[in-house]
Amino acid sequence: MATAFSSDGEAALRRELGPVAAAPRGDLDGFYEMGRAAAFVRGGGFRKVALQFPDELLADAATVAARMEAATGAEMYVLGDTTYGSCCVDEVAAEHAGAEAVLHYGPACLSPCRKLPVLHIFGQQPLDIGRCTEAFRELYPDRQTRVVVLSDVVYAHMMGELEQQLCPEYPNIVFSRVVCGDPPGPAPPREMQQFGRQFPVEALGGLQDCAMFYVGAEGLALTSFMLTWNRCPFSSFDPATGRSRRETLNVNRALMRRLYLVERARDARVVGILVGTLGVAGYLAVLQHLRELLRRAGKRSYTLAVGKPNPAKLANFLEVDIFVLVACAQNTLLDSSEFYRPIVTPYELELACNPAREWTGNYFTDFRDLLPGACAHVELPPAVPAAEAVPDVSLITGEIRAAHLCDHPAPQLPPSTALTCRDQTRALAEISPAASFLESRSWRGLEQQLGQTPISKAVQGRRGIAIAYEDEGHEQP
Repeated sequence: MATAFSSDGEAALRRELGPVAAAPRGDLDGFYEMGRAAAFVRGGGFRKVALQFPDELLADAATVAARMEAATGAEMYVLGDTTYGSCCVDEVAAEHAGAEAVLHYGPACLSPCRKLPVLHIFGQQPLDIGRCTEAFRELYPDRQTRVVVLSDVVYAHMMGELEQQLCPEYPNIVFSRVVCGDPPGPAPPREMQQFGRQFPVEALGGLQDCAMFYVGAEGLALTSFMLTWNRCPFSSFDPATGRSRRETLNVNRALMRRLYLVERARDARVVGILVGTLGVAGYLAVLQHLRELLRRAGKRSYTLAVGKPNPAKLANFLEVDIFVLVACAQNTLLDSSEFYRPIVTPYELELACNPAREWTGNYFTDFRDLLPGACAHVELPPAVPAAEAVPDVSLITGEIRAAHLCDHPAPQLPPSTALTCRDQTRALAEISPAASFLESRSWRGLEQQLGQTPISKAVQGRRGIAIAYEDEGHEQP
């Protein structure tokens, strides 16, 4: 899961470029819903539209863009490489192209956007309704079982037909529906709305002792569902393989791992806030919320925008004890076992730094739930005098930790920059504490060394890609 934001690149390196061939799905117009997309563009009067594709659908990007331009008369810009996860709408790249709207293709986390109008086109993957119905009957032989049916977005178009097959037999079955973006008003009190899904819970008497049936492959979406509704037993059906199973992921074990990271966050003195999205609504508010939370807890924080996080990038920040990732609900659960420092979610950081928040068994992966006015917001308690604060003991190191939320927080570095004399002409330059720290390291990356490197003519280098150069195997020893 360390490659949650992107693949390791091996498939892209081995892929041969050439003319775009016909997609194996056959009907491009049906798969990409050309009619609905063209109606969206014409209805909004958009003249520049960004088309965002995941890696696996890029082969069709040129064909889809050409057909959309012919059908709408608008300019189409293909966004091939997203800034962060491909499931999120990349509004930053779309704004660079001056786009007025975005057509997002492929799987999506359905996080609401801040600025641009968005149309989600998931790509209608086939589903064997008969096999899925048979698998459901095998998993739930009791016809009175209370079940909520969830699905991957690429199979949402088939849920109506599956509902027609199962509802006559199962009176206590409920099907969720996909909701793109935030609805115009608050959700009804008896409606569960999360992860872009909405379903009634009144007919089920709540989610207690209620089962969940997921149609889709194993992935981050299913993991988020299982951690959030960790009191519900899960089963799944994978349409690609035609196999069904009761999910054996030990949710309690996964929660124990996450709670261990909470303890690591309590021990941390320096926290790096990783910006994992620039398009999800509310990300600026949660960044400010986390900074204030860490300040009140007496911890030093740095806000880092490194694009798609990987172990090599984050290993450059040795002074950081732990990272908190602000990303969409699907990408926030990043497995940090391969990283030099752990990575926690905003909710886990709140468990570590907000004494008023207690572990209740509920888990939140959507950072918007933590903001003021949201369902899971918990106000910080008043600060206590340092003399009255009761220190606690770390469960990892056994050392005594400073109390949280004291009235004399740890001294912070200057909020922005300091002024220093740059040269003899008395010109002023800005320096930051972080930059001064990096300058003290023995290794600082590539140095320009202008005027110190001899000039030489360019020569023919090796041809091909790194894993298979054209002259490999032909050189004489």
